[in-house]
Amino acid sequence: MDAEKLLSSVSDTSDETEFYTPMPAGYKPGQCRYVVVFGTVMSGLGKGIFSSSLAKVLQDKGLTVAPIKLEGYLNRDSGTLNPFRHGEVYVLDDGMECDMDLGTYERMLNQDLNRLNFCTSGQIFTRVLEKERRGGYLGRDVQMIPHVTGEVKSRLRELAVATGADVVFVEIGGTVGDVENAYFIEAIRQLAFEEGPQSVCNVALTYIIEPAMLGEQKSKPAQLNLRTLMAAGIHPHIIACRARHPATNKVREKIAMYSNVPMERVFSMHDCDSVYVIAEMLRGAGIDSAVLDILGLADRADVEREDRERTVWNDYIARFRQAALPVTIGIIGKYTSLRDSYASIIQAIEHAGVHYGARVELKWIDSSSLTEKDVAERLKGLHGVIVPGGFGIRGVEGKLACIRFARENRIPYLGLCYGFQIAVIEYARNVCGLAGANTTEIEQDAAYPVIDVLPEQKRIEGLGGNMRLGGQDVLLAPGSLVAKMYGDVERIRLRFRHRYEVDPQFIDTLTDGGLRFSGRSPNHPIMQVLELSPADHPFFVGTQAHPELTSRPLDAEPMFAAFVHATLVQSGVRDPQPTGVLPRGKPATENHQNERAST
Repeated sequence: MDAEKLLSSVSDTSDETEFYTPMPAGYKPGQCRYVVVFGTVMSGLGKGIFSSSLAKVLQDKGLTVAPIKLEGYLNRDSGTLNPFRHGEVYVLDDGMECDMDLGTYERMLNQDLNRLNFCTSGQIFTRVLEKERRGGYLGRDVQMIPHVTGEVKSRLRELAVATGADVVFVEIGGTVGDVENAYFIEAIRQLAFEEGPQSVCNVALTYIIEPAMLGEQKSKPAQLNLRTLMAAGIHPHIIACRARHPATNKVREKIAMYSNVPMERVFSMHDCDSVYVIAEMLRGAGIDSAVLDILGLADRADVEREDRERTVWNDYIARFRQAALPVTIGIIGKYTSLRDSYASIIQAIEHAGVHYGARVELKWIDSSSLTEKDVAERLKGLHGVIVPGGFGIRGVEGKLACIRFARENRIPYLGLCYGFQIAVIEYARNVCGLAGANTTEIEQDAAYPVIDVLPEQKRIEGLGGNMRLGGQDVLLAPGSLVAKMYGDVERIRLRFRHRYEVDPQFIDTLTDGGLRFSGRSPNHPIMQVLELSPADHPFFVGTQAHPELTSRPLDAEPMFAAFVHATLVQSGVRDPQPTGVLPRGKPATENHQNERAST
């Protein structure tokens, strides 16, 4: 009996069979290919960057790709994770709070992903236990093998069916030595067996250490961890070597010898000036051709399409490297010691900087130590200020001092989520005369609770999933600054992650005081964008949303592009102009966002 007949005959488990491979409707084994990226030695090496770059190269060739991140932690999603421990919480359009790597996939592939693209152990175990309660296992004792591994395989195949993908890219978080990842790895071993030859390409991302005291690269940790992976039944087809400098031939030879992977498939993924150059590095090393050969897809590549896509992408890289107009932007937050906490903001600033030929230098300022006494000195030399999202009381007074200084001294300001809320508080206190104005998140009995919890969220208990999450429409005030940013459209779509809002009872007071709410919810009295008149300030904009989440390399997010434009003017550039146009023929700030608005 071949694999397809075997699998189709055993959709459930009983005392008569040990197989458990639930198949989504419409799925046939072998119809989709899988590229699986494993990490060794240590986490945080850039599995998402490698996987998304390789996925982009195959996408450029005309193949349909779909990524998925498998995370070993027991959380249902990333919503309650501290940024210090896990980097930023990335929010998809459908409201899924997920790992920051999903942002890398969205930016690299220019795709809006959904909850099918993110899977945690918590989700897998929940599905297993719910099925067990319904009697879905026909009285069997539920085990890691075959039931839990069966659910993992089911998730991958469900994604393949839902997206019609030619290739599903599977990134397994953490490293092969982590206990919580063992069943993911076992599931991949089973998947390769069930799908048949040329169905799965295994990629191991490893780390080459360079001890300063030795002055040379060492591969022993990589060798030992690759053996751990092979002992689990996974033989890598490709090995990517993360290192500070290009991996030497000596190192690559050792790794090839210990893993039985040909030298030409041992790839050096060394540090470079932008994550967006990795795709071209993969092409140059022939890794894309190797993957097509391993998966039997060589005859599916569209060379002409790839040449077109490659030209557009390389134009972005060239403009990135040629950007020379210097500006300095301050990021004022409480997670500034861990840059991954603001990964999407960093990327959005890069996209906007490239769009205007700006070489942006970021200055990180810990709001926890910022005071009214030293704010002028700490913000000296900045051409613009961003106050990003966050929660809690720590660092709030520093952010208030920063916002007041930027407003009174006409420094371009962009407030994101919490930065929007604190800007409202600052304006209420210092312009509208509402002494004691605050948010009820910090002060429950505030004299003027200008920021309060969303009414519909008051009925929800617990921290997980009780916020306004995901994509929401925003109505823009005609003639407003923000409307002009997006091409004078009436409606745009932004992503949100918050549970507090401007209290409607104070809107008139704030508006009468000169604060304009130029973006609102279509269906509720929720203020989503604020601005000051250009006559009063060169650029003072805040949004309850997270526009950084929808910025793309070839499509700079309009709010960030307008902010960078303002910082260039602040630095002395008289009339900053875009450095390039999209292949669709329109400046980045006018094109894709309008398409989003129409949908």
